[in-house]
Amino acid sequence: MKQWKGYQKGVNLGGWFSQCDYSKERYENFIRKEDIRDLSTWGIDHVRVPVDYNLVEGEAGEYLEEGFEYIQRILDWCGEYGLNMILDLHKTAGYSFDADEQEDGFFTQEEYQERFYRLWEEFAKRYGKYKDRLAFELLNEVTEQSYREKWNEIYGKCIRRIRAIIPDIAILVGGYWNNNVRAVKDLAMPQDDYIIYNFHCYDPLIFTHQGASWTAGMPLDFRFAYDQTYQKYYDTLDELFGDSYGELPKMENMEEHFGADFFRTLFAEAIRIAEERDVPLYCGEYGVIDLAAPADTVKWYQAIHEVFEEYGIGRAAWTYREMNFGLSGEHYRDILEEIKQNL
Repeated sequence: MKQWKGYQKGVNLGGWFSQCDYSKERYENFIRKEDIRDLSTWGIDHVRVPVDYNLVEGEAGEYLEEGFEYIQRILDWCGEYGLNMILDLHKTAGYSFDADEQEDGFFTQEEYQERFYRLWEEFAKRYGKYKDRLAFELLNEVTEQSYREKWNEIYGKCIRRIRAIIPDIAILVGGYWNNNVRAVKDLAMPQDDYIIYNFHCYDPLIFTHQGASWTAGMPLDFRFAYDQTYQKYYDTLDELFGDSYGELPKMENMEEHFGADFFRTLFAEAIRIAEERDVPLYCGEYGVIDLAAPADTVKWYQAIHEVFEEYGIGRAAWTYREMNFGLSGEHYRDILEEIKQNL
């Protein structure tokens, strides 16, 4: 499968310019230059930087120069420490993957879509000169499958408008169900040689999101050990979520214990599609909540890492600090060196 060079191993900087209080205190102090220096020693080649439109746009869509300056600053830091960067628009006016953000209208209202296109044109004008170490991710986690055709139409138009400014910067696109790997098959054919197919992986949710307060149907006191049979995973998923979780591929031997074969099976269709279309495949988010047992967390990372390496799938772990997944936090202290080896 075609590999995306320079973006094989990465870490997210979630919660800095997105999913935050949008305060100057947050922007100035959540991530500092020394954090980028530290990350450059982790054996990674890039960082993914989620950005909400609020950073760079006011209520009426006017541009906020200070927000663009923050993006320029992280670009400069990455350049200084030899890391590539993905600029991910985590939320756009009229749409967020998080319903609590109360953003709506993007998929039906042309004014929101035009605002989206213009913002990406602005990013292209300002940062396109960094194309050798920067990539654009158009929108984080489209939710509903019903948005499929409209999203393909919107991102296709957005790519064309970016290409009028910079024809050869890498652009990531992901599908519905929150960038689910099962949605890769429904992404439009790549428009050029600089398109990357993007997915996220937090499967199985009962392990990676055990006890997560924001996951509907998840008991806060629920805990699940890694070393279970596939049948136990599937039965427990069904008990907690029923049809709302979606189907997972059945394993050849459901009495085997969880391991890398799960991810080989889960990713198989997306890998086939990527090979047929000669497109690199990239996992923009993956990780384990800090409520899971540390030793089990290492095992999950080892399993998914084995498959990433086998197929040359680039990826960025979620996430560097806080956000219930913070790799630099106390929960991961004793296992961080093992996780670094499996990013």
